Amino acid sequence: MTPATVGAPGSVRRSLHSLWLLSSRDLRVRYSTSALGYLWSVLDPLVMSGIYWFVFTQVFHRSVGEDPYIVFLITALLPWVWFNSAVTDFTKAFKKDARLVRSTSIPRWIWVDRIVVSKGVEFLLSLPVLVLFAVFGGAQVSWALLAFPLAVILQTVLLVGLGLIVAPLCVMFGDLERTTRLVLRALFYASPIIYGVGNLPGVFADIAAFNPLAGIFTLYRVGFFPDQWDTLTVVVGAAVSLGILGLGLLLFPRLERPVLKEL
Repeated sequence: MTPATVGAPGSVRRSLHSLWLLSSRDLRVRYSTSALGYLWSVLDPLVMSGIYWFVFTQVFHRSVGEDPYIVFLITALLPWVWFNSAVTDFTKAFKKDARLVRSTSIPRWIWVDRIVVSKGVEFLLSLPVLVLFAVFGGAQVSWALLAFPLAVILQTVLLVGLGLIVAPLCVMFGDLERTTRLVLRALFYASPIIYGVGNLPGVFADIAAFNPLAGIFTLYRVGFFPDQWDTLTVVVGAAVSLGILGLGLLLFPRLERPVLKEL
């Protein structure tokens, strides 16, 4: 939510209602035009998990992560799919509905945040898969599972901030859409998904702490794998996420008018 939304309670309610309507529209369109519907929310991370599980457990002698490795993978791959799909959609958030963005009085931040909400709902709908693998894989659950909702909140904060920055910049600079895709590919391997923060040697672990996804994925995992806890990574990740949100809230109002001219 941007400073522009601060005002009368009725205005806030209307904005939130518009946010939910647009988010639910995205979900209806996604599922109504697909024969598999809900299954698409889980197929991508499942296929990725299966590939990495096979490579690291059956082909190579795995020296990273923890057992059960499939649960270790899924706890990071599910939120990664949320992050990756949301950031990818940010690059075309305004271009896709350019006419509506120009002609309606809906606050422009809603066109960004609806992506966070709709992709976040898909993430939540995929969590039963994690539960099933945790149960049948024999994963141990600890009180630290209470950190899971905190991870969801921090990831939401991070995505809203990134959306407020990436979406308008991609309208103004067309090459940023392709650049963002390249960055996401590199970020997948630079984030502790197929490995844990503890598997990184020395200075690399300290550098990785400045990747906010490292702290977020640690919070997702710690309920199943307590040894994955790393205070520096979590604290720095939370600070960077909040910093990105602050930067987005600062930049978005300044970029809004140039974006409308480009559309």
